[in-house]
Amino acid sequence: MADPNSIYPGDRIAIREVGLRDGLQLTKSWPSTGQKTEWIDRGYAAGVRYFEIGSFLPADKMPRFADVRDVISAVDRHEGAHGIALALNQRGATDALATPVGEITVVVSASEAHNRANVRRSQEESLSEIANVVKLRDAAGKTTIINAGIAMAFGCSLSGEVPEDDVMRMVDRCFEAGVDMVGLADTVGYAGPRQIASLCRRMEQRVTGLPYVIHLHDTRGMGIANASAALDSGCRVFDASLAGLGGCPFAPGATGNVVLEDLIFLAETKGFDTGIDVEQIIAIRSILQDAMPEEELYGALAKAGPPKTLNWRAATA
Repeated sequence: MADPNSIYPGDRIAIREVGLRDGLQLTKSWPSTGQKTEWIDRGYAAGVRYFEIGSFLPADKMPRFADVRDVISAVDRHEGAHGIALALNQRGATDALATPVGEITVVVSASEAHNRANVRRSQEESLSEIANVVKLRDAAGKTTIINAGIAMAFGCSLSGEVPEDDVMRMVDRCFEAGVDMVGLADTVGYAGPRQIASLCRRMEQRVTGLPYVIHLHDTRGMGIANASAALDSGCRVFDASLAGLGGCPFAPGATGNVVLEDLIFLAETKGFDTGIDVEQIIAIRSILQDAMPEEELYGALAKAGPPKTLNWRAATA
């Protein structure tokens, strides 16, 4: 079993740049391997230490991730950088375990309807597959973190309401399957701050000392408000995407992730030292503008710029 606390210490905030995976799922074009490498290099220089870099899926189905091994190598050469990759089945996990990637994300939905649409399995079948991925990791003698991302944790565009108790049962089932940590995803941006705070409080009680991830989408403009509520409720690990790219191909209405630049700004104004230079992050958007000129880029901070005042960073929490 891996120790996620060694990667995500509870005394500081961890912001995971998911633009290279989730951010590129729905784009019509995508950066070259060289541009992805530059994205990582510049992000690392700006202070980013967590990179979700792609999916282990057939290249003919998802050609944007055909270079996933090269992108993992680009992360691995940076001291202290942590690479994360998505694997939807044992075949993908086997390929991922053959690389130095530090974390594999497996997925199950809190909604049965979305689970079947997303991975063409029942929730029970997905949980069985997750358990088999854990066994593969253990048999390989590796310490790769297995993180279960629970999609549609705050409501589903296919089936509607997702009760909190159902989400928490899925959290328990994932741990029973042997995962090291879990994440809760607002896949289609249904959540508001009160719901976020409620589930985060339950997670704090349930996982006691283990990190967990909050994965937010800004579909209805609530991404930053929800991130603020999660921070106030104890969460310290967040996913975000450069320029707010992203969305799930199998979730109607799913649009971009919470904007990386804006999340950094929020955390710093609330007194959390992210260790990331937000102005350097904003400058990396030029890679996206060159590689994907037809894609809309989001973000309030990039548009308005950081405040001219010197004290917008609050005292460290």
